[in-house]
Amino acid sequence: MDLAPTKSKSSSIIDCDFHQTLKSFEDLKPYLPRVWWPRLCAPEATLPITIFKPIPLSRRDASPGKGLPPGSDPQYAIEDALNRYNISKAVLTGSLLTVSAHNNPDYAAAIASAFNDYTLDHWIPTDDRFLASILVATQDPVLAAREIDRLGSHPKVVQVLLPVGSREPFGQRRFYPIYEAAVRNNLVVAIHGGGEGDGINPPISAVGQPTTNFERHNILAIHHMSQLNSIVCEGVFETFPTLKVIFIEGGLAWVPHLMWRMDKNFRGMRNEVPWLKKKPSEYIIEHCRFTTQPIEEPDNHELIQMLSMMRAEKTVLFATDYPHWDNDSPTFVLNKLPGELRRRIAYENAAELYELNHSHVEKEGVSR
Repeated sequence: MDLAPTKSKSSSIIDCDFHQTLKSFEDLKPYLPRVWWPRLCAPEATLPITIFKPIPLSRRDASPGKGLPPGSDPQYAIEDALNRYNISKAVLTGSLLTVSAHNNPDYAAAIASAFNDYTLDHWIPTDDRFLASILVATQDPVLAAREIDRLGSHPKVVQVLLPVGSREPFGQRRFYPIYEAAVRNNLVVAIHGGGEGDGINPPISAVGQPTTNFERHNILAIHHMSQLNSIVCEGVFETFPTLKVIFIEGGLAWVPHLMWRMDKNFRGMRNEVPWLKKKPSEYIIEHCRFTTQPIEEPDNHELIQMLSMMRAEKTVLFATDYPHWDNDSPTFVLNKLPGELRRRIAYENAAELYELNHSHVEKEGVSR
């Protein structure tokens, strides 16, 4: 794949997982009620993290220098990633993905709201290629829905962002206000890895807390599987037939397995879910999308087989996960794919999902 700058749509790339972060939590103060300011500098009071990660989450070589965290300077990120790889659009997914693990729902909602405003003020104006997510705290779905309605009409906002870690599965009806608000604002719902085993959330694995981050990283997909299973089986897509859900940073190889198992069990146990009108796999292919990173790395013919099994020409989107240590560059992932599939995954699937060619560029201003 030729990564030299070009205006040809066939070589365009949409990055569906691009992490921006704060220089420090002090950056949130202008957007946060003063009552919460003391927590920004209190140890363990801001966002919970429970497992030691000996490899830093973000690459040191992605730091803009002067001691700043990687991903904290938009101008550096533009040169280091967007321009280097000819990325046409980058969907910002942030760095506060443990917000839904905090024990205080009001504080969590305030932090999410402040981070959204910070992103819209400090990142979105720097480059037309950046697109925004609305981060919400899922502890209180009513507050989350208010945040979606507050920012949902912004012309650069394309999705609602939920961390995958939660106390209850996302298919349950208490989360419906989030889906109602997303549909009302014509936004995708994105479920991104984060918050698993942290704070108020259940353990990382079904059998308790693992000893090492290596163990945790090997089973990242179980949370995405659990949320997808819940959303489909609880009939969310029957209740919200226009809703689209993207699963970010959970890998891909589990998707065919889960579709097969769900369809098999549906034949024998469908009386438990009479609201489902179609096979589970049909809802998944129609309503769900999955990002490449962290893609499994079998032999290339096996990779292509796996992608074929999950209808990747429709369901898979490209993501770098910049600037994390295990991020994937376009030269690594996309060069493994045949031409038509490469175009679909690199650009076209995401352009269709986010309606980039029409509706979102026609949105009018936002009240903040």
